Amino acid sequence: MSPITVVSSANLTTLLLGFIAGLRSWLDSKADDQAQKSWIERAFYKRECVHIIPSTKDPHRCCCGRLIGQHVGLTPSISIIQNEKNESRLARNDIQSEKWSISKHTQLSPTDAFGTIEFQGGGHSNKAMYVRVSFDTKPDLLLHLMTKEWQLELPKLLISVHGGLQNFELQPKLKQVFGKGLIKAAMTTGAWIFTGGVNTGVIRHVGDALKDHASKSRGKICTIGIAPWGIVENQEDLIGKDVVRPYQTMSNPMSKLTVLNSMHSHFILADNGTTGKYGAEVKLRRQLEKHISLQKINTRIGQGVPVVALIVEGGPNVISIVLEYLRDTPPVPVVVCDGSGRASDILAFGHKYSEEGGLINESLRDQLLVTIQKTFTYTRTQAQHLFIILMECMKKKELITVFRMGSEGHQDIDLAILTALLKGANASAPDQLSLALAWNRVDIARSQIFIYGQQWPVGSLEQAMLDALVLDRVDFVKLLIENGVSMHRFLTISRLEELYNTRHGPSNTLYHLVRDVKKGNLPPDYRISLIDIGLVIEYLMGGAYRCNYTRKRFRTLYHNLFGPKRPKALKLLGMEDDVPLRRGRKTTKKREEEVDIDLDDPEINHFPFPFHELMVWAVLMKRQKMALFFWQHGEEAMAKALVACKLCKAMAHEASENDMVDDISQELNHNSRDFGQLAVELLDQSYKQDEQLAMKLLTYELKNWSNATCLQLAVAAKHRDFIAHTCSQMLLTDMWMGRLRMRKNSSLKLGVQEQR
Repeated sequence: MSPITVVSSANLTTLLLGFIAGLRSWLDSKADDQAQKSWIERAFYKRECVHIIPSTKDPHRCCCGRLIGQHVGLTPSISIIQNEKNESRLARNDIQSEKWSISKHTQLSPTDAFGTIEFQGGGHSNKAMYVRVSFDTKPDLLLHLMTKEWQLELPKLLISVHGGLQNFELQPKLKQVFGKGLIKAAMTTGAWIFTGGVNTGVIRHVGDALKDHASKSRGKICTIGIAPWGIVENQEDLIGKDVVRPYQTMSNPMSKLTVLNSMHSHFILADNGTTGKYGAEVKLRRQLEKHISLQKINTRIGQGVPVVALIVEGGPNVISIVLEYLRDTPPVPVVVCDGSGRASDILAFGHKYSEEGGLINESLRDQLLVTIQKTFTYTRTQAQHLFIILMECMKKKELITVFRMGSEGHQDIDLAILTALLKGANASAPDQLSLALAWNRVDIARSQIFIYGQQWPVGSLEQAMLDALVLDRVDFVKLLIENGVSMHRFLTISRLEELYNTRHGPSNTLYHLVRDVKKGNLPPDYRISLIDIGLVIEYLMGGAYRCNYTRKRFRTLYHNLFGPKRPKALKLLGMEDDVPLRRGRKTTKKREEEVDIDLDDPEINHFPFPFHELMVWAVLMKRQKMALFFWQHGEEAMAKALVACKLCKAMAHEASENDMVDDISQELNHNSRDFGQLAVELLDQSYKQDEQLAMKLLTYELKNWSNATCLQLAVAAKHRDFIAHTCSQMLLTDMWMGRLRMRKNSSLKLGVQEQR
């Protein structure tokens, strides 16, 4: 009889505690593993066939397209044996056999393929981000992936390219025009390009255009290939989580699979559990396009992202795709490349000869049917069915733009694309202008929007001006001024303050300057006031310079307009106890300074010299091109150039003192030199025209610039070339000898002597 081991209660307790501790540790490790899983693993899935249904055409292959031996969980030998045993029964009961379907016979599991592809075999090693996802993935997850994980900026335009999947040739000239126009449309507007992703047909031509662009420019175009996972050649090379995988682009001529195009920047590989079959990507791509179209271009412009379909060549299914786009809500405009072949040429023919409502005369109808039959090797019945779809498209022919190379009005395909979007959107003129602004295409605005007889709602152009300034679109500012926008009426205190608080445009040091003059940290949501700006200007200009924004008159007006909203800004200037003014005329007396403000005056909220204010805004916001534009407009060009020179130089000094990136200080010094050179050129030109007048320009007291003179401003800016100019030297000599009599010139003499 075997001995019985007796375990004491103490030992049993110890064992149980040890088991519980081990179990807890195991559960904790599983929880940690789950937490460490990347967001991509948690959000996206792959699909695999888990139920073998042999194909009637090939008994060794499942209906999913994969060989029976390749299925997960079944060894090849067992699969084949099972098939051999059941082959005769399956043949007999073919009608009763179960039909393979994605919903019943595939299984979801976390995706196992995402990371970076390194394309091999080319002159340059191109890289692309990729992910394998289930074909029914929600579009909001995909957009999150693109904007957050892949760090893509939301597009201003989405160009969806469709066409033939089989390789075809394009006329060399058409190929050049197509590629150049597509790249220009994408580059100038900040567009995304959607394609099928594989290296065949129209996608190859898109890739060639991208390759040509990459050889000439460093600018990367966001080109996203949405392809079925099941048709990708060498897909096993892509298996891995958050990996970098080399990928061979040499295609196997014997294979039904296709390699990815190496010129794309990103790939979304749609998986429905099938192999060697197209279709998994169709619904996913369309839903993603729709979801992107619902996103706003940016916070300033209420327009959604416009989508346009670009059709090049293509089979009969392309005509069905066009109809789907046209019937969408809202409809998607379509651009067709005439001369590229097959579906494109048939669409172009139908567009040219069909009448309103999709009608076509009998003789042309027969001609079109014969063309369809020959082009697609169709029977008469098949051709008639496709003809009906084509005529349904023509019922909305106003949404179709046909690009014909060399035709008048469409010299470039990018113009055809953008014009089609404006036409197809059926938007108001202000909305069209907003789109052109977002794309930064002033040529489109000039030729398509600012046309004779266009009616503009009150204030719409002023809103466009604000958008153009915020987005740093100098050409649009110029165009709007040319078309009647009055800067005097446009620029109000609140608008100027909004401009100083914009987050758009180039990076600048203004926030740091405000923090320095206020001598303390600012909250992240701090709103900069014009009084803050006045303090910054005085700090940068130095000396006894006094900005209008900090004078009693402006502060009283500002407090009346914004007092309840801006207590912190006013507290700095000792105005927190001021009582808001009532409507009507108000006179305040303090230390012999009289402030007389008529609050009913419509001009009270405007600036007498708006180009002065806007130039200073552009300088402080580090928008040099915009600053130079405003310098050219308005009065007192020499004074403005010297003020800008001094501000930029002082900002450069502050940037270097605060240990900012060296490039910022260098850029600001370069900007200062630009304005300094303009001031010298103006002085030189004035001196050549009239010596006495030039001297008066140097000594004239500028009311808008703290009653300083140009010579004082030049000395403050330490602008040696300006001071060394013959005109300045003659003036200084006359002053020294006492031969020049000037009104209130004592301050000038003192300023010059101090700087010496």
